[in-house]
Amino acid sequence: MWIYQKTLQHPVNLKNGDLQMAKYLVTQFGGPNGELGAALRYLSQRYTMPTGKSRALLTDIGTEELAHVEMISTMVYQLTYDATPEQLRAAGLGSSYAQNGFGIYPTDANGVPFSAAPIAVMGNAVTDLHEDMAAEQKALATYYHLINLTDDVDIINVLRFLGEREIVHYQRFGEALMDVYDFEERQQVF
Repeated sequence: MWIYQKTLQHPVNLKNGDLQMAKYLVTQFGGPNGELGAALRYLSQRYTMPTGKSRALLTDIGTEELAHVEMISTMVYQLTYDATPEQLRAAGLGSSYAQNGFGIYPTDANGVPFSAAPIAVMGNAVTDLHEDMAAEQKALATYYHLINLTDDVDIINVLRFLGEREIVHYQRFGEALMDVYDFEERQQVF
């Protein structure tokens, strides 16, 4: 079922290291509004969707969110490449280095490890799709905040792409919501 392409969904070719930006960006990997949480949310919610269209959409978007995890991780790696432990410590990444070395570990920007706690799976299609739309808006807002924290055009380019995908996902979840409403209306017996 899963097909992995060995290319990123959008190119990530950052030319400059920036440890502070890496510290901020990691929140979109393992933070409460990040891509890892979104992927797990959508891939978990798909089972209780009442229509093939809504199930397929959650599978597609959940899988795409995994591609976004890969992009964010690549950005963090490129921004921290060749950093010394002393530089990491000075940038506030010393704790991460102590625990994970140079590995990219899912945390928020404060270093709090990834948690499944913010992932909402209710089992009610309407509730879950509203949650998904809100999640996409929160991720979009986070991308705007991250753009405001840098003047690096290469970083901004990737963040804009990811933000545009959040907008598309929001729209697609809205379409899925209408599909579910139509399905529920057809199921009512008068």
